[in-house]
Amino acid sequence: MFKKIMVPVDLAHADKLSRSLQTAAEIAKLYDAPVTFVGVTSSAPGSLGHNPKEFEAKLKTFAEEQSARNGISADSHSVIAHDPAVDLNQSLARTVGELGCDLVIMATHVPNLADHFMHSHGGQLATHTDASVFLVRG
Repeated sequence: MFKKIMVPVDLAHADKLSRSLQTAAEIAKLYDAPVTFVGVTSSAPGSLGHNPKEFEAKLKTFAEEQSARNGISADSHSVIAHDPAVDLNQSLARTVGELGCDLVIMATHVPNLADHFMHSHGGQLATHTDASVFLVRG
């Protein structure tokens, strides 16, 4: 049913992604679909790397660990955005198309009042791509 899965990850909060990562692994196994872990960063130095190459290396290591831990085919794809906080939704939507993913599995938060004024990242992807979007709480 699904041919390629994209999993957006924020490496700064990888410890909070266990449920979404497990869900992605189980669905990947079920459909024998490869997973691409996608991270969005800027070209400016940050806590996850002094430059985009360092960030890319950390994301690649993360994908390799997930592949080995879960027995799935996985790779990584880093996206450089001018301002990741502002450009995140557009960057992820563009990447879904570039990679040819038909399913996005991502962690989400418990809805709150702010969601009435601003759509979630998952909601934006569901609205602006052809991919199915699976949001995992917790």
